[in-house]
Amino acid sequence: MTLLAHGGDSSGGATAVAPAVLPAGVLALAAAGYVLAVRRDPRGWPRHRTAAFLTGVALLAVALLPPVSGYAERSFHGHMLQHLLLAMLAPLGLVLGAPVTLLLRTLPVRRARRITRILRSRPARLVAHPVVVLLLTAGALLALYLTPLYTATTTSPALHHAVHAHFLASGYLFAWVVAGPDPAPHRPPVPARLVMLAVAIAVHATLAQLIFAGIGVRLDVPADERRAGADLMYYGGDIAELLLALAMLTAWRPAQRRTRRAARSTRE
Repeated sequence: MTLLAHGGDSSGGATAVAPAVLPAGVLALAAAGYVLAVRRDPRGWPRHRTAAFLTGVALLAVALLPPVSGYAERSFHGHMLQHLLLAMLAPLGLVLGAPVTLLLRTLPVRRARRITRILRSRPARLVAHPVVVLLLTAGALLALYLTPLYTATTTSPALHHAVHAHFLASGYLFAWVVAGPDPAPHRPPVPARLVMLAVAIAVHATLAQLIFAGIGVRLDVPADERRAGADLMYYGGDIAELLLALAMLTAWRPAQRRTRRAARSTRE
């Protein structure tokens, strides 16, 4: 049986254009708003931050617009490519763009303080807790493929879009807590973040192997597509997680140097 995923229409053409208008417009507004904020920043915004954010937006566009969106509707391999872009690679680019820091630098002081209070609130601390973050990311991934949830998304466009939104948000949250330059409520120390990353890698790799073998998963897709999707999940996930680890270590070392300089200046 060949599965037509996510309630799609194999006729393509004009039917694929209308659903693409909304995400294209939202992404264009996000990119334009970010660039406008960069121009308003009185201190000058680092170019690599802008490049990272716009790369994240571009990867989202690739994931949500044709031809990848159409491919994801016809093939499990396409679904996995879309998932990799949407939940892992695009969020990393967006997070490294430090949009919250940019917003705080360009807003009036009162509004910036309100955002800071929200980031320090109990709900924000709860959402950013390592256990909660892992449940929202790795736990949701297990639920998608080890329960009938994936099959349900193939027949319900609303559920399909809700799952997309969840994986984008949870992927952003995970990258933000592990390696984000933006302020976070009580960000865990580097060893704890390494543990988070290791757990996520283990879950990702184990699930990919289960999907490849067809053990314990609830996927009504052809075996060759299932294996191809599992391969992409395994190796593509490795690349995304390596980039995340690199981003974390790159951000950690400058912070260490600043701490050492501050300690030396205090002693002097």
